[in-house]
Amino acid sequence: MKKTVFITGASRGIGRAAALCFAKNDFGVAICYNKNLAAANEVLAEITALGGNAAVFKADVSNMAEISAAVQGAKKTFGTIDVLINNAGIAQQKVFSDITEEDWDNMFDINVKGMFNCCKCTLDDMIDKKCGKIINISSIWGIAGASCEVHYSAAKAAVIGFTKALAKELAPSGICVNCVAPGVIKTDMLASFDECALAALSEETPLGRLGTPEDIANVLLFLASDKADFITGQVISPNGGFVI
Repeated sequence: MKKTVFITGASRGIGRAAALCFAKNDFGVAICYNKNLAAANEVLAEITALGGNAAVFKADVSNMAEISAAVQGAKKTFGTIDVLINNAGIAQQKVFSDITEEDWDNMFDINVKGMFNCCKCTLDDMIDKKCGKIINISSIWGIAGASCEVHYSAAKAAVIGFTKALAKELAPSGICVNCVAPGVIKTDMLASFDECALAALSEETPLGRLGTPEDIANVLLFLASDKADFITGQVISPNGGFVI
């Protein structure tokens, strides 16, 4: 029976790569986006061209009503949600003294509350079925911390703590909850970095290159598969050796 994956932040970057990767592996794909409908429709068109099954849903993940409506729409379209990937997130570089209360709240609203909202909206069905996969996207900075990104690092560390606790709670229901903490990945989050900075980051990475969204998508696919049924509560960090 074909499974369905619900991916937040699926219109670009890692989310887009994941949507395409899962579609190529016979998943139904619920493409959840917030602001860029054109980009989300491009992902939909690519999946359709591949012969895959996908649909687009709009939601601000920090808004419970919006994400609840998107999840209900996905269930009506696909019948079920078997895999949830909490990928939607924001980043910001600021020295701590310049971080405002608004910056802090926005960072946690999207990166942490958004994850909470999505899990709340999808878990009941997974618990009823006694199966399901939840994969949360953190960052190497959630593991190691990053200068000038205290609020981002703190939010991504919260994703890791959330994952480990929820994994313990849901294991008796047969649900696996894991976390992927990518290293430096070539997405539009690096748009502010010039070529020299990107080259320096590549040199700092033992494998000698930046990661790609596809590198992360392949890890997500594995964790969502039956091959990962005995893996839960773990933090997998594809980072080329940047943080060990």
